[in-house]
Amino acid sequence: MNTGVSAELQELAESVFGDAASPDTGFDAALWSTLQETGLARLTLPAAAGGSEGTVADSAVVLAAAGRHAARVPLVETDLLAGWLLQAAGLDVPDGVLTAVAGDLDVNGGHARGELRRVPWARAAAALAVLTPTQVVLLGPEALTVTDGANLAEEPRDVVVVDGPVTAVAPAPDGAAGELRVRAALGRASLLAGAASGALAATVRYAGERVQFGRPIGRFQAVQQQLAAAGAELAAASAAASAAAGVATADGMAAGSTRFAVAAAKARTGEAAGVVARTAHQVHGAIGFTREHDLRLWTTRLWAWRDEDGSDAEWNAEIGAAALAAGPAGLWPLIAGSP
Repeated sequence: MNTGVSAELQELAESVFGDAASPDTGFDAALWSTLQETGLARLTLPAAAGGSEGTVADSAVVLAAAGRHAARVPLVETDLLAGWLLQAAGLDVPDGVLTAVAGDLDVNGGHARGELRRVPWARAAAALAVLTPTQVVLLGPEALTVTDGANLAEEPRDVVVVDGPVTAVAPAPDGAAGELRVRAALGRASLLAGAASGALAATVRYAGERVQFGRPIGRFQAVQQQLAAAGAELAAASAAASAAAGVATADGMAAGSTRFAVAAAKARTGEAAGVVARTAHQVHGAIGFTREHDLRLWTTRLWAWRDEDGSDAEWNAEIGAAALAAGPAGLWPLIAGSP
């Protein structure tokens, strides 16, 4: 993606998500309608599936904007996960909001049974794609009983009881489970980088407005040091997420280089999430911890998302294993992405 296209896409995304931040919870249907109209809802899918045929790097730009504005829409689930999974399995991609999850189902004679936990956005989805150990199963709402659940940011993470007809089924593509995990982690890393940006922007703005001892608290050296440290964390997180999206675009999602880059991005954005959220609340003081304050729109997402799709510890363990396997001669090429 060249710089001009990136700038135009970011400008479009900012205009679409500009008023998304809201204390409301649940699915933002009006925003989703706009995303569909602008082609951002299915950015990386082919035109035959209603997509815009964008790259993973394009998607990272849009997801960062979504995180920055605390958007309540399942972009990762519809585009990067369910849409891709159905396409990879050779199944038609239905219209509307989609979600996907890896799990186990008993599929027999066109009927599926089972229970799936923490399914993102299930209550808003027009269809659910399930990756079992051997199959990709597409289910409609008529086969599902949804019990509402939520993560710390009050985003839907529902319990779904499956007992009904299968809409479509196909053999699971080779390596689908691993790629689904990488795709989810990359999407979450992009969202984390965006949410960290939103939290820090709100904190810098507050530090310039809050007056103590006759001057804005942002003029005190101790506060400036905190903001600078949080800014460094944001820069590192954004760079890691952007780099991983670039590797995925260049090498493909199934490449080992992509998995390593995504592992680094998810671990780094997760680490930054804790620092930025802590700094934001320290600068805001007690007011920032109240439910009524908008700061929670970003910090609760930072805390929730850093543990979803693989925690820092999980991805750091994978990075360490890859480094040990590479050995002394292979360590630099592994990190630098060069032969």
